[in-house]
Amino acid sequence: MTATTATVLQPGFLAAVFRDLGADAPEQHVVPEQRLTDDESADSDSDSDRDSGRDKNEDTGADASAAAHGRAAALTHHRTLTVQAEHERLADLLRRSALPVSAMDFESQLRSYEPRPYPAGEPESTGGAEPRWTDYAPPQAPGADPAETPSRRLLDSGYQRELAQARLRHQRDLRAWRTRQTEAADSGQVAAREAHEQAEQARARAVREYNESLEECRRAYRLAEPAAVESLLERALAAAEGSTQDLPAPCRAVFRPLTRTAILDLELPPLALVPSLAGYRLTTEGEIEPVPRPTADRASDYLRLAARLALRALQAADAVDTDEILTGVVLNGWLRPTPEDEPVCLLSVDADRDALGRTRLLPPDPSHPSYASHEAPPQVPGEGIYTDAEQDEALVRLRELAAVVTPDPYALAGVEPSGIAGLTVPSAADLSSNEFAHLVRELLTRGGLAEWSVRLRGPAGLVATGEGGPRSGLPGRWVVWASRGASPVEKEELRTLVDAVREEGADRGLRLTCGRFAEAALDLAGSAEYQQIHLVDGDGVRELTSTHLGLPLSTGD
Repeated sequence: MTATTATVLQPGFLAAVFRDLGADAPEQHVVPEQRLTDDESADSDSDSDRDSGRDKNEDTGADASAAAHGRAAALTHHRTLTVQAEHERLADLLRRSALPVSAMDFESQLRSYEPRPYPAGEPESTGGAEPRWTDYAPPQAPGADPAETPSRRLLDSGYQRELAQARLRHQRDLRAWRTRQTEAADSGQVAAREAHEQAEQARARAVREYNESLEECRRAYRLAEPAAVESLLERALAAAEGSTQDLPAPCRAVFRPLTRTAILDLELPPLALVPSLAGYRLTTEGEIEPVPRPTADRASDYLRLAARLALRALQAADAVDTDEILTGVVLNGWLRPTPEDEPVCLLSVDADRDALGRTRLLPPDPSHPSYASHEAPPQVPGEGIYTDAEQDEALVRLRELAAVVTPDPYALAGVEPSGIAGLTVPSAADLSSNEFAHLVRELLTRGGLAEWSVRLRGPAGLVATGEGGPRSGLPGRWVVWASRGASPVEKEELRTLVDAVREEGADRGLRLTCGRFAEAALDLAGSAEYQQIHLVDGDGVRELTSTHLGLPLSTGD
């Protein structure tokens, strides 16, 4: 097969051929789009290039936008995970702050000493015990007469040979033992053993001295000496913090001998500990936007944590007081917003011993089998991931102890402390409600008034009844109205007391105040119809305190 060569026709070739043949040139049927001038063709090529570039730019911009959106979404997810970790840490702190505390009474603090033996193998290297002749002497022959005299045995040649061999072995072992003793002394083994024995004696002496000092502290504690009571309480409070060492919540203890009450000042954690955000989200514009939590949810979480820390401190103080020295405990929870600010009291508890004994202070441990049967408060959708503070078990138990809790910690809405422990010698205004009631009862009981029964009690004072024996300093049945306010007592209060005496069928009435009486009240008490009403003002209260309790009560000025 012969290959053909294609001939490329030059422009105007056909026209030249037809012209040579004497014919007219045929019309060339050209597609309209191909009938373009050179400029139009160039413009068309330029438009095509622009369209191609526009498509490329649009593709590049879309890719960049998608990449930016992906980076924003990843950052949003990372920040949300960080917020979730903060929530998990708070939940873990809530759980650990509710763990039971270990009792730190005197019995649990006693130490014991167990001697540590010298390392194994050393007794043999130092020769052991000195060889004794009694271990080498030949035994008495079987069947021998015990009444046989030693002199007759010495005549036995067999016994003589056995005795000589025994003496030889004893002398040989004794020399070897003394040689080993000398070698051990030269090598320092004897000195090492003596050092070990001295160290053990020092350990035993330290344990004995510690236990003796602990017993001395116990005797001082039973005598209600303030230093001993405060030392025991602060050790118990420090041990209670062991479960949340990453959350410092120091608690200072002050013992008031006048009322045998412990005042606990608990330092609450900072407000920033509770997460303020629920997470992050990506807006339609591609912006990363924080999702704040409702203020009520943050306040609820903070109060839950504060309530658990307060209950833990109360339980530690109650568990350590095995000898029942304390008549009650006052706990104030303080928050210091900044180191320069004055602390704000966010919660206060005034509980006597009976109330502490009736209250199961800490909520059940979630790992305990009985926790499954415990009815948890319902959670309302949209109210946060934690239960509402009003339904929280720890706060419910605090309120069972008549605790006062701030409604909004983030607004720094403080509450009035139940008792103040700043002064060495307190005044009546520094005492809590339970302390004042205990003080009045103690004074009147020692004065002869028995069968004490409190009818009404509040922050301002109390109303009670009591009855004294015929030979006591306060014979008959009494109605006692005691108040600790500084306002003067007016005559209308004396008339009210007379009505109360009549209603109770009592013989006498006692109006006791830490302040003073108005002149009109004093004039009324001096009339004949008020002879059964007795008055004791602030000076009288302080004199009774010094006489019956041997302790001072400040005027509060």
